[in-house]
Amino acid sequence: MAIIRSAIDTGSEEFRTRHAYNQALAAEFHRRQAEARDTRAQRDIDRIRNQGKRLPRERIELLLDPGTPFLEFSSLAANMAYDGEAPGAGSITGIGIVSGREVVLHADDATIKGGAWYPLTVKKIVRCLDIAIENCLPVVHLCDSAGGFLPLQSELFPDKYMAGRIFRNQAILSKMGVKQLALVFGHCTAGGAYIPALSDYTVIVRGTGAVFLAGPPLVKAATGEIVTADALGGADLHTQTSGTCDYPAASEEEAIAIGREIVSHWERPHKSSIEREAPEPPLYDPGELYGILPDTIKKSFDIREVIARLADGSRFHAYQPAYGTSLVCGFAHIWGYRVGILGNNGVLFNDSALKGAHFIELCNQNNTPILFLQNITGYMVGRDYEAQGITKDGAKMIMAQACSHVPKFTVMCHASFGAGNYGMCGRAYDGRFLFAWPNHQIGVMGGEQAANTLVEVKRRQIERNGEHPGDGVLEQIHRSTLDAYSEQISAYHSTSELWDDGILDPVDTRNALGIALSASLNAPFGRPGYGTFRF
Repeated sequence: MAIIRSAIDTGSEEFRTRHAYNQALAAEFHRRQAEARDTRAQRDIDRIRNQGKRLPRERIELLLDPGTPFLEFSSLAANMAYDGEAPGAGSITGIGIVSGREVVLHADDATIKGGAWYPLTVKKIVRCLDIAIENCLPVVHLCDSAGGFLPLQSELFPDKYMAGRIFRNQAILSKMGVKQLALVFGHCTAGGAYIPALSDYTVIVRGTGAVFLAGPPLVKAATGEIVTADALGGADLHTQTSGTCDYPAASEEEAIAIGREIVSHWERPHKSSIEREAPEPPLYDPGELYGILPDTIKKSFDIREVIARLADGSRFHAYQPAYGTSLVCGFAHIWGYRVGILGNNGVLFNDSALKGAHFIELCNQNNTPILFLQNITGYMVGRDYEAQGITKDGAKMIMAQACSHVPKFTVMCHASFGAGNYGMCGRAYDGRFLFAWPNHQIGVMGGEQAANTLVEVKRRQIERNGEHPGDGVLEQIHRSTLDAYSEQISAYHSTSELWDDGILDPVDTRNALGIALSASLNAPFGRPGYGTFRF
């Protein structure tokens, strides 16, 4: 493969300006992430300590193999919800290594409302179990939850993708033969009781762990029975009498040691085979990404410069380099894994959409995972392009992408607007993982376009009524629309709603993709096949 020759002048004023801007965005992201991970009211920390329990991240550190990475999902989930009361949506999820095996981790955070599940907590847990299903990854649950957050129960319980989906996903994992282990450190109440009950193996800590459908207060209210939490659902009851749990542990440390030993007995997966090479770092410093990305959503950049800082040896075999040039396609290796890459270098025209559709077919033909690097304002609009069939050609790209049987990965590098999001494997298209950068913006259209569109609609509406629109009215519509969009299209709003699997510092992207690629190979590839292409 040819080495990408970077055209970036790292000494230019433009590079320095962009570098400072994007490095500041990354610093702000790390500040927010550290606050969501570690900042808790002292009374909540004291409560956990007084119960003789560890904090959730301390448990994860003990559980994971020393010196191995942990790819955390959606660390800033719910950062713009619930008045900031549920940092990280009250749970921690991700992929880590336990006893030499890749596993999905789900840990309740009892420092937040006793580990109660908010609606976005449920969404986050469901997503991590979807990842386990899609990638055939075993799951370790670190349980310490008071159950559903009752003031928001109508958003937790009745619908398809609400709390019942957690237990449905557990049942599907069991049907698939994918193993699950529950470590019960605290109370597992109401629906939360089904997590250990639906797991293959369950370890419970004596004195602090408990599993029950209703805790002592509800039991007293419902039946009049007065009972302690330990007598109702503690370690001795469930390991000696009910059989709900398998192993008692005298401490959290012992529970984790038992859990690691259980995982060590699990068979290792036979991974899907794809072409691999010895990994090597890019020729160019990934830190230069800060100077490549623009300092405003309106400016462009060459996606090849991004690829040069992600790919092994900065090598890239470009496919149809002179055709459909607003979409860059080609083959590279990331951490030794061969991937097909599609990256935007502008709006998608007819030729670039057709190029993308054909390249996706080639990747599927060769069992090559696909990486989408999104910086897209949509498919080209206008009479001439409609006459050439832009809608039809865009649909071909969407059809090829949606029906792919190989693993797909998406990184939101900058803009993601309109149907271009769909063709480039947005959230709706079942990519194995989707990550965003702090500069990312997403919406049906950009804020300026939305504001101008609504102003024009309002102008015509007023004129149809025989009136003359005042500049003040139209300016107010423009300003209010722009203000609303600026918040709704931000990376922090997107990740708060779990429209992605988490924000990444651009310099960490290569490592995250390496973990994601490795994890994806635990699952067999799907069956090849496509729907109907309109010619």
